[in-house]
Amino acid sequence: MSSNALTPRLSRRIVLLGALGLAGCGLTPVYGPSGGGTALRGAIAFETPQTVAEYQLRTRLIARLGDTVEPRYSLRVSLTETPTPATITLGGDTTRFNLVGTAHWVLSDHLGTTVKSGLEETFMSYSATGSTVATQAAAKDASARLSVALADLIVARLLLSAAELAR
Repeated sequence: MSSNALTPRLSRRIVLLGALGLAGCGLTPVYGPSGGGTALRGAIAFETPQTVAEYQLRTRLIARLGDTVEPRYSLRVSLTETPTPATITLGGDTTRFNLVGTAHWVLSDHLGTTVKSGLEETFMSYSATGSTVATQAAAKDASARLSVALADLIVARLLLSAAELAR
């Protein structure tokens, strides 16, 4: 047999051994039968957005965590976006911007008590080398991508706490 014929069998064995090793260490999949991720699905009411970026963030949160069915929690997010020059030519023209986004979030129970809170931060870049209209379109697109990225970071934090919240 050639070594290529053994590779798929060997890789399947390695994956199987790795899965068995993880099963023994106490880790459970967040969306598995005993994971807490399913307990959060449809259980979080999202605050009404005030800006386009907040609307996009809320839309992504709903896509990831489900629309509210029986709200156990309320999620409030304060979103800020700050454009900063990333690339400046020798002549002093800015040709690229970083749009830095910060999301302060608070998860409260039905009594208004803070259960979890956090701060997520990331950035998206966009080019400013085209026309004014092209630069504005690129900035809007960067803002939309930034909202999605911040929502995904919030969901990741919530899922890390899912088992604890499900109790």
